[in-house]
Parts: sequence; structure tokens; C-alpha cells
Amino acid sequence: MEAMDAAFPRSVRGALKLARLAVAVAAFVCFVASRSHEAYTALAVMEALVTLLFFLLYLLKLDKKLTWLFWPLADIFNSVVAALFLLIVGLFAVIIKTNHGTLAGGVLGLVLLVLCVVDAVVLFQKISISRPRERNTPAK
Repeated sequence: MEAMDAAFPRSVRGALKLARLAVAVAAFVCFVASRSHEAYTALAVMEALVTLLFFLLYLLKLDKKLTWLFWPLADIFNSVVAALFLLIVGLFAVIIKTNHGTLAGGVLGLVLLVLCVVDAVVLFQKISISRPRERNTPAK
């Protein structure tokens, strides 16, 4: 088995993960530069880290090796929870807008919210509920 999925970054799911990562880093930079509340910065960092971990999981095909968890469902759960947090924090940052950096970070947070929802929908469409889950067969 090949160690890396070179086609993943060019797929829709890979491009969404990379876009989420880039927007989360940009939001982090805006929040840090504007010295916004720590909660804004922490959410941007957590979103970037978790997205990077899921990207690496799929890129390195670890989801096929670590079969003890159904990774696409965990990814959907992560996207939905992140979207809820981003909705709250993004709206607070945009409404309060203590300065331009906080406003820009809040807008990027709301863009990130949309990317999370799109990612969850794409993943949900990829998972077929009626199809049985694939298992690796043990070597004989």
C-alpha cells in the first residue's frame, strides 16, 4: 500500500481542508495582531490544528490503518461542532468589533463557518448509510 494519497490535496475534500486551514490561520493572525480576546485566538488555533490533523490523517491514509474509529463520521462531528463555535465567536467578534483586526477575524471566522458546513455536507454525501462499512481483512 502506498504511504501517501497524492491525489487527496487536489480532491474536493482536500481542497476544503486546505481552505479551512488557510482561513483559520488568517483569522488567527488577525486576532493576534489586533490583540483580541483570547477566546477568539484559541478557537482559531484549535480549528487550524484539528483541520491539519484531519488533513494529515487522510493524506497519509491513516484512516485506512486506524479502523477502530469511523473517521468520516468523526470529521463530520468536528465540522458541525466547529461551525457552532465559529457562529458564536464570529458573531461576537463582528458585533463587538473592538477594532479592525477583530472585525476582520470575525468575518474570516464566519467564512470558516461556511467552509465547515460545506465540508460536513460533502462528507455526509460521501458516506452512504445503506452501504456496509469496509473492513480490512486480516493477513493469513
